Amino acid sequence: MVRIICLLIGYVFGLFQTAYIYGRLHGIDIRNYGSGNAGTTNTLRVFGTKAGLLVLVGDIMKCILAVVVTGVIFGSSHTDMIYLLKMYTAAGAIIGHNFPFYLKFKGGKGIAATAGLILSFHPYLIPMGLILFFGAFFITHYVSLGSLLVYAGFMIETVILGQMGVFGMTQPRLNEMYVILALLTAMAFWKHRENIKRLLSGTERKTYLTHKNEAENRDVENKEA
Repeated sequence: MVRIICLLIGYVFGLFQTAYIYGRLHGIDIRNYGSGNAGTTNTLRVFGTKAGLLVLVGDIMKCILAVVVTGVIFGSSHTDMIYLLKMYTAAGAIIGHNFPFYLKFKGGKGIAATAGLILSFHPYLIPMGLILFFGAFFITHYVSLGSLLVYAGFMIETVILGQMGVFGMTQPRLNEMYVILALLTAMAFWKHRENIKRLLSGTERKTYLTHKNEAENRDVENKEA
């Protein structure tokens, strides 16, 4: 029962669809522009860097807040499985972000929400996540590549830390946590399946945090046209 409660806590927080809300405040549905994705990268391309950063922070914070709430509610009563409950909560937030019921289950890809999970889960995970994402991004300017590398690294490092006893849980609960994270990783790769095809074919669009990116934004065809 406690697992279901944590999933629901996360899902409710995940429904705060930052990119969609930002777009509506500016008179558009972000899902009808650019890539059609309600997330940070598409917001950056459609509205510019400041908007993209605002959406990024919003999507990160909703997952962090959900995990914090879980810690407050269950931290003292479920100390032997709190990391597992945090994973359930974050999974709910990512699912809520990706599949918000009030938007006909068409949301984002969950990467910024996953960043919130990494930042709130355990400090050991943060350096590797930063290195993988920003290293890949600044070298290639492919957000999708950095995102996928972060997920793969997060999965591997979590298993290593778990087997080292860092999370203080029994093996069955660790295995349960690994399964949840593996499913989230699989979902992230599935949500990025078109990006992966373009990466392999060399046609993936690059993203910049400069005026060069804003110039490219003007060339993005409006999907409603």
